[in-house]
Amino acid sequence: MSNDTRIAVDVAKAVFEIGISDRPGHVSRRERLPRAQFLTFMAQQPAATVVMEACGSAHHWGRKIQSLGHRVVLLPPPHVRPYVRRNKTDRTDTKGILEASRNEEIRPVPVKTVDQQVLTSLHRLRSGWMTERTARLNALRGLLRELGVFIPMGAREVVPAVWSLIEDADSDLPEALRPIFAEACREIREIEARIKQVEHQLEATAEQLPAVEHLRTIPGIGLLIATALVAFLGDIRRFPSGRHLASYLGLTPREYSSGLKRHLGRISKRGDGYLRTLLIHGARSVLVHARKQQPDRLREWANKLAKTHVHNKAAVAVANKLARIVWAVWSHARPYGLTTTTV
Repeated sequence: MSNDTRIAVDVAKAVFEIGISDRPGHVSRRERLPRAQFLTFMAQQPAATVVMEACGSAHHWGRKIQSLGHRVVLLPPPHVRPYVRRNKTDRTDTKGILEASRNEEIRPVPVKTVDQQVLTSLHRLRSGWMTERTARLNALRGLLRELGVFIPMGAREVVPAVWSLIEDADSDLPEALRPIFAEACREIREIEARIKQVEHQLEATAEQLPAVEHLRTIPGIGLLIATALVAFLGDIRRFPSGRHLASYLGLTPREYSSGLKRHLGRISKRGDGYLRTLLIHGARSVLVHARKQQPDRLREWANKLAKTHVHNKAAVAVANKLARIVWAVWSHARPYGLTTTTV
């Protein structure tokens, strides 16, 4: 195979579609293989560039293919879709992957290591349990409101208030609901225990990652945000500057311009919504503590911003700034106080 040979793989659960291209716009060979025969086929191919969409199991196959001597390129699926012509089939998908891989403006996704995927799994599980816990708490609060019992705001108030109603024989809680509500409270406590276990595992894993230690020196960046950044971004060198990272996270304005008219709208909200949410929460923490702690340049700037803008808009602006600081700290491998590079 020539140096320009590219092998497009449409990853699936059972059957993989493979297209081999020796020159732009031409597919010289196609294969359709079951999963069990895929690696054997790839081991028989000369070293080439293997292109896949960054979808389910792609990082696993990427690591396996790299070990066979191939160069692996993972492309964001939304950027591949415009290259799929006419009907969507496995054959047209591989053709679209090949065409998209030749567009230098599409930035590939780094192949995640096993350690990064461990962090990703921990965050996904924690996020799911947090959603489940919130649903249970809201269900209890809403059901009790129908019975005339109003629980104060705050997640920590719900379970103690419900237990006090269950244990009080003179409360207005119907007898038929007492054992069911007690089981719901125990379920919430069990979910909280799982969340704590995940956080302990994240703390133990973070101790082995210098990048996490450096990121945690940034105001507003704690264990969850630092480990999530390392897990989901992979290699910070894929971003040329801090603004590219902020844009990737959807924290920069959406632009609609033509000719001499330039219009900047709301933030684009592109990229990973989970990372963007965490950074905005971290920015809210910076804004809350900016008035209480001894101000540095970041907190002083955030405090001035909060006085001239509504809270949510200021939080997004601070999150944008935090993304740029994250890039500087991570790329220079130095704690926040020692990083003087403009972001």
